[in-house]
Amino acid sequence: MSQLALHQQLSWQEILAATPMDSRQLCHLLALEMDSLPAEHPLLKQFPLRVPAPFLKRIEKGNPADPLLLQIFPGSQEALAVPGFSSDPVGESDANPKPGILHKYKGRALLLATSSCAIHCRYCFRRHFPYQDNIPGKQHWRESLEYLEHDSTISEVILSGGDPLTLPDKYLAWFMTELGNISHIRRIRIHTRLPIMIPQRITPELCKLLANPRFQTILVIHSNHAQEFDDEVDAACQALKRAGITLLNQSVLLKHINDSAQALAALSERLFKAGVLPYYLHLLDRVSGAAHFDVPQETGKALISALQAQLPGYLVPKLVRENPGHNAKTPVA
Repeated sequence: MSQLALHQQLSWQEILAATPMDSRQLCHLLALEMDSLPAEHPLLKQFPLRVPAPFLKRIEKGNPADPLLLQIFPGSQEALAVPGFSSDPVGESDANPKPGILHKYKGRALLLATSSCAIHCRYCFRRHFPYQDNIPGKQHWRESLEYLEHDSTISEVILSGGDPLTLPDKYLAWFMTELGNISHIRRIRIHTRLPIMIPQRITPELCKLLANPRFQTILVIHSNHAQEFDDEVDAACQALKRAGITLLNQSVLLKHINDSAQALAALSERLFKAGVLPYYLHLLDRVSGAAHFDVPQETGKALISALQAQLPGYLVPKLVRENPGHNAKTPVA
């Protein structure tokens, strides 16, 4: 049995544990020649290749320009220093009042539940984030919860990371219980790529846990291309919807991946088929190492206009940019 098919017999924890790999292994699995892709650079060891088998099997073999492959393959262009690109592109260091918590916007606060991810997206705006100073643990979590409890203006808590769904159910249950004891919190929002990356993570137990009657629960998946969906992803999304969880998607506009009206329209249609509403289309956060993904703002605006001409309004995501110090994401189209 091939490594790409083996995931069907493994638990989500086993699939997650097997995500680290090297470029040669990846090229072997995808029938790619190493010289058809950008060479690696020693600096990339700080943010190594990480990709789960369920996502890997959706990548077209032998195609170095596959839009899913381009999101995860580390190349030498990431080591280039480009003016305007920095290690903290959205100003999170100025919004980190306690280890493990980010508080940028009125009424909402973000908990860094874990530093772990199922995949290392090469455009990740937190690829340089100082997780060593925000190491999750019950002591830090309790301090964060005290912070939330003492600020009655906070009505929504966002679980992020890393990816919070890489945590075992017992830790997620602890979060839900503790947050449920804070009376002014009404909504829990979870940002995750696990329904896309490892749909096996969406178990009946997890759905029951997240369908907490104490909260309105919103799950924001991160999908950038229609090719990321298959029957397993559809089943995961439908299980979450049956549990009463609101499903939204946010994408990043990425050069050579989804920077065409055709690709974005196909993504919106595919999301809706799976029961997910398009929410945001982000202009790239200008993080060091990701300049080769950048798409000009004017191109983004033109793409939104093209989508408005062919899709119903509820399938057109809002084009936004995150500017450090602003009190909300900035709409640009």
